[in-house]
Amino acid sequence: MNSLCLLVIDPQNDFMDLAGAALPVAGAAADMDRLAAFVQTLQPCIDDIVVTLDSHASVGIERTSFWREADGGPVAPFTLVTAADVRASRCAPRDHTRLPEVLAYLDALEGGSGRTLVVWPVHCVLGTWGHTIHAGLSAAVAQWEFARLRSCEKILKGLHPMTEQYSAFRAEVPRDDDVRTHNNTALMARLASASGLLVVAGEALSHCVAASGEDMLAQLKPDRLRNTVFLTDCMSPVTGFEESGREFLAHLRSRGVRTLSSTDLAAQLAA
Repeated sequence: MNSLCLLVIDPQNDFMDLAGAALPVAGAAADMDRLAAFVQTLQPCIDDIVVTLDSHASVGIERTSFWREADGGPVAPFTLVTAADVRASRCAPRDHTRLPEVLAYLDALEGGSGRTLVVWPVHCVLGTWGHTIHAGLSAAVAQWEFARLRSCEKILKGLHPMTEQYSAFRAEVPRDDDVRTHNNTALMARLASASGLLVVAGEALSHCVAASGEDMLAQLKPDRLRNTVFLTDCMSPVTGFEESGREFLAHLRSRGVRTLSSTDLAAQLAA
């Protein structure tokens, strides 16, 4: 049976469609159940597992707790905030001393990637239930560690409260004062040098998986990409962003990356 390296992006409770989740993604819990079964089935041939964890303080630039409307009221989840909105006082940081830093960030974000800041519900706060890995997947990974006498590395991302981070590898606007926001070259090199197949899963397809995948497309060599599979039944898009998810999967395929279900890949590897 072929060997493989598994990269799991943000398989955390706050993204599961479970009671109590702060930012549930429809289908995510079933995705992780399937991924847990995949890990259990292919335990003997999985040589390495890396799990990234979206990791935040309760107040940060991309969350509702940071912003207020012009009348002082709360900003609704999923609101788009631009530099022009802030300059026109349509919304503002609750901490007014942050205003110059916020404007500099929004200018850099919009001028660099062309993205617009999305205000998300408070989620994946360090130390909370929502930050924890989905229970079924966590158990499967623990079983793999015990059976293979290896450790799954868990990588925290998104720790700086004044920049967004969707990708497993870098923040949207890296900061000079925080090396953690810069490109994680060690992780990329680990994936590049892994033996056998590189398999990717996680949440959410339309955001953190897609951002991570785009960085992989930009930095991994063609032969590594041709030996990479994204598990289509172990990732789901945020509601309303389904087309973004489909476009990303199509982009992967155009670059030679395979997209398969976990059951199809397991059957191929077993054969």
